[in-house]
Amino acid sequence: MTKPSKSAMSPGGQHDGLLRTLEARFEKHMHRHRGIAWAEVRARLEANIGKLRSLDAMELTGGEPDVVGHDMKTGQYVFFDCSAETPDGRRSLCYDREALDSRKDHPPESSAMEMAVEMGIELLTEEQYFDLQKLGDFDTKTSSWLKTPPEFRRLGGALFADRRYGRVFVYQNSAPCYYRVRGFRGALEV
Repeated sequence: MTKPSKSAMSPGGQHDGLLRTLEARFEKHMHRHRGIAWAEVRARLEANIGKLRSLDAMELTGGEPDVVGHDMKTGQYVFFDCSAETPDGRRSLCYDREALDSRKDHPPESSAMEMAVEMGIELLTEEQYFDLQKLGDFDTKTSSWLKTPPEFRRLGGALFADRRYGRVFVYQNSAPCYYRVRGFRGALEV
């Protein structure tokens, strides 16, 4: 599993490669962000190195982050992981620290919630996952943990989702479970 490096970027302009990658993806997938101009997104990114570091971590773990929305009230741009399958560098994870601590045999390296916090991103909610699926066919061979409501998590479960047979399905699983093809997708507001 590829873990993002906390020192992958420094404020000294080493983010140009990431910005070029993000711009190329932005231009290739204009249907994801109609009416949004790259120059405005770039200006916002350049003003917030911390968010660029989070986007770099998303990129390094295979998430292929892209702009999927704009909050008119706050002015923030919303990025989701838009890789065809759940990011390769974020798979084989249980849901959270509590789930990880409960595993006595063969614990995974980490948990989805912990890794997201380290990266400075949030797991997609169920609603965000459905919004993502309106932009294309994602997770046709993999699945992604979703941010689970606390009342459900207290009962020991966690939500995950995928696309099968042309439909999006949301399921529950025991939070300590982990599978080679289940990871998580992130969201970031800049």
